[in-house]
Amino acid sequence: MKIEYRIPIDFSREKKRVTVVGCGRWGSFLAWYADQLGHNVTVYGIAGDPTYENFVMTRKNEYVKFAPSIELTSDIVRAVKGAEIVVVSVPSQAFRSVMSELRAKTDMTGKYLVTCMKGIEISTGKRLSEIALEFGLEQWQIAVWAGPGHVQEFVQGNPNCMLIDGYERSTVERIIDIFKSPLIRFYYGTDVIGTEIGAAAKNVMGIVAGVLDGMNLVTLKGALMARGSREVARIIGKLGGNPLSAYGLCHLGDYETTLFSPHSHNRRWGENYVLGKKFDKLAEGVHTARALSIIADKYDVEMPITNAVNTMILDKVPPRAIMEKLFDRTLKDDFN
Repeated sequence: MKIEYRIPIDFSREKKRVTVVGCGRWGSFLAWYADQLGHNVTVYGIAGDPTYENFVMTRKNEYVKFAPSIELTSDIVRAVKGAEIVVVSVPSQAFRSVMSELRAKTDMTGKYLVTCMKGIEISTGKRLSEIALEFGLEQWQIAVWAGPGHVQEFVQGNPNCMLIDGYERSTVERIIDIFKSPLIRFYYGTDVIGTEIGAAAKNVMGIVAGVLDGMNLVTLKGALMARGSREVARIIGKLGGNPLSAYGLCHLGDYETTLFSPHSHNRRWGENYVLGKKFDKLAEGVHTARALSIIADKYDVEMPITNAVNTMILDKVPPRAIMEKLFDRTLKDDFN
């Protein structure tokens, strides 16, 4: 029998009206979590979408069960009206569409927007916060939620540390104050570029970890963790962020969890790819590998692991050949 974890109620917490856009694995957890904290929660989903319709009928999925206090709606105007915080958790390649709908149908004036997914737009190479700014949001409105953690662990009461970043410190502090709890301890981010790039790139490394699992080369994950962080640090620095962010919670801290977790979609995607099995759940690293490879070419940054994943997927090169070539590269100094 599954035990439902309950977060101790903090009666001193200021209660907010929180809207969650998206009801997939993370969206549903975030709605459950915000409700547990005592906030007034509305979940927006697309009418006809199987995930949303399942919640309408059963109010639960394989991870969480919604309390009666959580409102479900397929009306974006109703969902956002009155909300003080809009949390978005959708596939990263769909984020532009969400922002377009928010701008066309709602008034986001004075509201916080919190992005809770990890990806880079393939068509433009833009980070998610850049897309939000493109649609007229001010920097103070935007926060980025990143860092390690799996829904399956959180709902069992297993705590973890995560990260909130943003363009303005006051926003970071505000969002942390609203969402902190004994279940999730938040750290203060100070590098939006590094956080968004690092968080997205960890999914690419997760795919490689799965490939190594499928090939029974688990011990190579040590080299992957060390070298992967180094190449991500290079691209973060080139884009104007702090290279050290690659070694923090947004990237290294997150993908240490991803590389060894049975819950990681990206790791499982890579493992299934090697074994010739279909994996039908979202693995953001597939798209991120493509986006990062394009950015790396544009800025002339060496990213051999990312390019290897992209080549394996797009050119259908056998995983073993890709891994052999990757680990047979010309020897270099450790910090190059």
